[in-house]
Amino acid sequence: MKKLIKILPIVMTVFMVFTAIAPVLASTSVLEGLEITPGDTSSFVNVGERVLGIIQVVGTLIAVGVLMVIGIKYMMGSAEEKAEYKKTMLPYIIGAVILFAAVNIAKAVVGLASSVTQG
Repeated sequence: MKKLIKILPIVMTVFMVFTAIAPVLASTSVLEGLEITPGDTSSFVNVGERVLGIIQVVGTLIAVGVLMVIGIKYMMGSAEEKAEYKKTMLPYIIGAVILFAAVNIAKAVVGLASSVTQG
């Protein structure tokens, strides 16, 4: 019974995350409708922006989901387990910061490159 009490919130969290991203996974091709012609860089910029957007959304959903799981485990854990979860939080936070920073830096580079090519 105790294992069920610990597993149930995790299963519910995973279910909520999957129901939240189901419309995204069910969508048609992200690159649909793009025609690439020689010398035209705007379509490449559009593809880059779409890919970065997808990476940002998926990364954010995964980061929030993992944070929720760690938080639930932390709330339900014993004193020894809480100490262990505190140790896992530092690599998680560093990874989340790197993910968000990398995507935002890449978006800034794409924006700068598109402004240079247009201007």
